[in-house]
Amino acid sequence: MRSHLKALAAVTVVGLLLASFAAGQAGRRSGGETDVGKERGIFLNVTATRDDGSEERVTSKEVSLYDGGQEQTIQAFTPDPTPARIVILVDNSLGLRADVEKLQKATREFAYEIYEGDQVMVVGFDQQPEIISDWTDDAKKIEAALPLFRKRGEPHLFDALSAVISDAFGPFYGRTRKRIIVLVADGLDRGSRTHFEKVYGDLLRQDITVYALQIPDRTNGALRRDQLKPAQAIQKLTEGTGGRILSVNDSRDAAKAICDELRKNRYILAYTPTSLPLYDARRLLVLANDGISVRHKLQQPGQ
Repeated sequence: MRSHLKALAAVTVVGLLLASFAAGQAGRRSGGETDVGKERGIFLNVTATRDDGSEERVTSKEVSLYDGGQEQTIQAFTPDPTPARIVILVDNSLGLRADVEKLQKATREFAYEIYEGDQVMVVGFDQQPEIISDWTDDAKKIEAALPLFRKRGEPHLFDALSAVISDAFGPFYGRTRKRIIVLVADGLDRGSRTHFEKVYGDLLRQDITVYALQIPDRTNGALRRDQLKPAQAIQKLTEGTGGRILSVNDSRDAAKAICDELRKNRYILAYTPTSLPLYDARRLLVLANDGISVRHKLQQPGQ
């Protein structure tokens, strides 16, 4: 998949926090890298909202973190108002239960809901992923590209996700924390060479958040040998990475909700895991006080 990308250059409070924390960790590291419990700073993307709709900032005193079943000391819990890189990944395959006009509408809504500084790429996929619109914040350019959508072939969803992670987001790894995939699909994969667990592990490792505008399952929930049902794939991709599922039938509200929470409700949690095997996969759990809802990736993959 082709990708001509430019990195955003911005000095923000979040950037200073990350640099300061990383420098502090570098100064404290010692011993062999395979030792259990050696200090190694980790940043975790968290979406935190108050149930009453208040925009009051959530603080570190209102949340707690468990990594591998052990409570960890939260060193910082900071709002992240930085711009997002959003890939809208659209299933173009023949059997999808949505017409081209619905796919175009779902994509168009995001073009007009993004915040200043956000950038959007639109990728359609069947057997191959194809860039419909390269990185831009220009709604008119995105809208002009929408007639390129068509329906044909089989859905190689996992191959398309793998291409987005490596080609679209690869140049921004380590530089842009807010990397988002909005999946417009039913979750069916038929024929990918890439396995689900490989894609899922890469998403977790890079802390990329997946949202979905879910389309009805063309298989009607039929059992698939040694494979996830489409709805199960959507659920694991979204819940496992800290995203959520919305309806493609309410694409305007869905686009607004996603863009709003990315700018207003995203936080960066910083901590240094202690007494943990850093090279094993570990379950993550962030708990919050009553009246606060949080989402985050559910697992720290092995290094």
